[in-house]
Amino acid sequence: MEPLKNVYTEAYITRLAGDLHQQDPAFPKSSFIAAVFDAAWPQRELKQRMHHIAETMQKTLNRPYDAALAVLKKVAPNYGGFEAMFFPHYVQIYGLNEWDASMDALAWFTRFSSSEYAVRPFIKKDTTRMMAQMTTWADHENEHLRRLASEGCRPNLPWAPALPAFKKDPAPILPILEKLKTDPSLYVRRSVANNLNDITKKHPETVLDLAERWQGANRDTDWILKHACRTLLKAGNTRAMRLFGFEDPAAVTISDFQVAPASIAIGDAGSFSWQTHCTQAALVRQELAIDFLKSNGSLSRKVFKVSEKELGAGVHPHEKTFSFQQRTTRTHYAGEHLAHLIVNGVIKASLSFALK
Repeated sequence: MEPLKNVYTEAYITRLAGDLHQQDPAFPKSSFIAAVFDAAWPQRELKQRMHHIAETMQKTLNRPYDAALAVLKKVAPNYGGFEAMFFPHYVQIYGLNEWDASMDALAWFTRFSSSEYAVRPFIKKDTTRMMAQMTTWADHENEHLRRLASEGCRPNLPWAPALPAFKKDPAPILPILEKLKTDPSLYVRRSVANNLNDITKKHPETVLDLAERWQGANRDTDWILKHACRTLLKAGNTRAMRLFGFEDPAAVTISDFQVAPASIAIGDAGSFSWQTHCTQAALVRQELAIDFLKSNGSLSRKVFKVSEKELGAGVHPHEKTFSFQQRTTRTHYAGEHLAHLIVNGVIKASLSFALK
């Protein structure tokens, strides 16, 4: 797979240089291109390349901040996706002391890529002022700005520095999520759910209290809540289970839990099978948990959803195939592993198997 950092090809940077020159005839295209592809370029990773492009634009434009923004705002609509985030990154680097101009620029740039990372230094610099701005954006007619209001203040936004103050106390975030809980855009609702899921890591009861207040009034809000509580459900949190209708699984038992083959070669797949017995109809969430052997000999559990549906009284056969191919996110080691069948948050059956 091609590394993401390689999106900044010579053709891409040449096009960017041409667009900047079109808006500012004094902009030296050749100097900009040469400065971007300097001796250190091959060693830079994706975010380092974004940062370098933003720095090089500043040096080559050689204009005051407001004047440089005027050029960049005209060029930005020609670019999109994560690769264009050097535009809001420019604001993050050079605009922390130019509040009004920076807010206007971030609101514009986020329509084409996203300003979700760039707002975070502003939150840290002046939390009250920035969260007031985010609250205003939460009412904006443009879905990209409404999403920015939620995504930018996530306590644990992936690939971004955390917001320790919000990890400690998420209260400033909640009014924004309240505004967005019935947003018509799935793009926005997904961000609200992810923000709440972040909050569950440190404050599960806060999210569960909120979920009990919100649940049942709106179908889209119910979807947000289910997605927001996914980590709690995976962890078998009893209150979360009951909130979404997964009752005590005393009426559910598991038999014939097995894996074939019993000894699996790394790189191959194993087939887990079992019988689910229900003495009465029930909403049943089934998950397969695997305790993976680590390099130091300890075990690390990962939980994988199998099914979630109403099962009638009787016996229900199930099977799940799991691949043990090596991945960039998980390295498999030979040795004894454990597997568990979880029903509504409760382990109902376990077995051991070997990877070789």
